[in-house]
Amino acid sequence: MSITNTRKTELIKEFATNATDTGSPEVQVAVLTERISNLTTHLGVHGKDFHSRRGLLMLVSRRRRLLDYLKKTEESRYTKLIERLGIRR
Repeated sequence: MSITNTRKTELIKEFATNATDTGSPEVQVAVLTERISNLTTHLGVHGKDFHSRRGLLMLVSRRRRLLDYLKKTEESRYTKLIERLGIRR
């Protein structure tokens, strides 16, 4: 359900804007997207796991807020990010 440290560092390296970047909206959205996809597959198997469903909804909300912020501040970064992640919006 959660992501491994190696996968997280790969995502950080892939979406970071500079070498020491770990907290930019792009990195945060990429990590959240990975966690959301893992939880989605978990809920496909365990349909009645309502605690995980609530966690999934919270993650989706957090990602939505970050994407709204990014769209409000820099539209070009927002469009590049959703294209790279394959998020439909």
